[in-house]
Amino acid sequence: MKHVPLRGMAFLACSALLLAGCGGLGKMTKYAETIKYTVDPNPLIVQGDSVAVNIRGNFPGKYFYKKALVELTPAITYAGGETPLKMAGFQGEGAAGNYTVIPYESGKDFNYTDKVAYAPSMETSELMIKILGKQGKKEKPFDPVKIADGVITTPYLLKSDDKVIMAKDAFQRITQHSQDLQLNYNVASDVPVNGDMKDADVKAMQDFLKANAKNPNVVIKGVRIDAYASPEGEVDMNEGLANKRDKHAMRWLQAELGRNKLAKGDTLFASTSHGEDWDGFEREMKASNFADKDLVLRVLGMYPDVNKRESEIKNMAATYTEIRETILPKLRRSEVKLNYERVGKTDEQLTAMSRTMPDSLTIEELLFAATLTTDMNEQLRIYKEAERIFPTDYRGANNVGYIHFQQNRLAEAEAQFQKANSIQDNPISTNNLGACARLKGDRKKAMELYKKSTAAGPEVSYNMGIVHIQNGDYGSANSSFSGVNDFNSALAKLLSGDAAAAQRMLEASPDKDSAEGHYLMAICGARQNNGDMVRNNLALAVQKDAKLADKARKDLEFRTFKDNLGI
Repeated sequence: MKHVPLRGMAFLACSALLLAGCGGLGKMTKYAETIKYTVDPNPLIVQGDSVAVNIRGNFPGKYFYKKALVELTPAITYAGGETPLKMAGFQGEGAAGNYTVIPYESGKDFNYTDKVAYAPSMETSELMIKILGKQGKKEKPFDPVKIADGVITTPYLLKSDDKVIMAKDAFQRITQHSQDLQLNYNVASDVPVNGDMKDADVKAMQDFLKANAKNPNVVIKGVRIDAYASPEGEVDMNEGLANKRDKHAMRWLQAELGRNKLAKGDTLFASTSHGEDWDGFEREMKASNFADKDLVLRVLGMYPDVNKRESEIKNMAATYTEIRETILPKLRRSEVKLNYERVGKTDEQLTAMSRTMPDSLTIEELLFAATLTTDMNEQLRIYKEAERIFPTDYRGANNVGYIHFQQNRLAEAEAQFQKANSIQDNPISTNNLGACARLKGDRKKAMELYKKSTAAGPEVSYNMGIVHIQNGDYGSANSSFSGVNDFNSALAKLLSGDAAAAQRMLEASPDKDSAEGHYLMAICGARQNNGDMVRNNLALAVQKDAKLADKARKDLEFRTFKDNLGI
């Protein structure tokens, strides 16, 4: 038996110890490829301005030496730099530290998650794993390992087509009007009471007919006459009396129409003889200050028979005298309503007057005049006139802001929307301020303003959808875009994982034939593994916008087709 010197035995023991627990960094480095990584999603994808990294990993059995520590740091690398994520620490069973322990014999799975802010440089990038091994005072970097491509930037295809709202006019070219009068008659007669034909309402009717005798913008449409008798005397007599008063009113108005050479035929008139006016009697009694009016009203309710009712009221001698003098005269009447249309100014007149005499137009006419042209500068001029002439109506200020927004003059637009809201806090201008806030980068403020302005119309929900896409909340974006088929609604559907539905929405969209529309359709094809759809739509997209060719070659959406894009 060969004896090993004590010093030699110590050396062998130390070597064995190093091999088993404190000297394994070299072998861990050599066999680093046995560490398994699964990245979801792969490639990475930007969502809500950040890139999430989710890694499921495994250290195999008999790999992780007992005295070793490993610091694992994922990093998104790109030309000119990198963005590191948080470090994850692991250690062997015999190592001193607070990292996750990896058993030597069995190894262990691990999960890692982190996210970083997206930077444009990441569009062409890779997800690398960097490992620094430690054992005692010794440190050894492992070779970096690529574990994923990154980053898909499809959410940034979002179109900034925020919807600002113009405050509408209430202009009506043809408006309905009436000229009313009441003719009052003597008791048991169709002769007007003395002086009645000189009353203000009769004079107003005569003046109206005279003033508009030759006015083509006033068109008489018909006359309604309702004639009544007071509830006294025989019922049958009162029925006939009401009919006579009806005919008297008709003859009088026909004479006035004829005098002014206006249409006066019988077909113009519609009349009703109501007979005894008990409803009017009750109405006048309720409005009176009679001491016994409650008693009279009870009598009306107690006796449905009109003759009995009249008899009982007459028995109240003092009260009846008062009724006869103050109530009944008001019921002997004919009510005349002449209905006519007033035809407003023509488009040509409104356009000309908005230039030469804007102060003579109403606010509704001015706002409508602005819709008669597609020239934004002319629209702006008219809205400024409306703002000047009608400073207490928020619509002029709002619509000036609307035109500034369309002209990409954001600061001026925002100032006008604020002015409109200072005149009258309203949902239209509040929505428009939300659009300004989003374009300035303040999505939180934009959403707050949108929530206050939902009554303004469907544009508000659409604008919320844009913010939801930017925030990475694709479910809410789909809800906000409900019923809309356009580029952004299709994008939201695609980002939520339904490429087929996105395709259908885009096919029904007015954006389908744009360069951006074809590019998004190509992505729909890629996500459905339809190579022909990818190639055909990319060709059309590049035909309309040559810059999209370079973007497509770098776009990881097309990674499966990168050797056969057809562009």
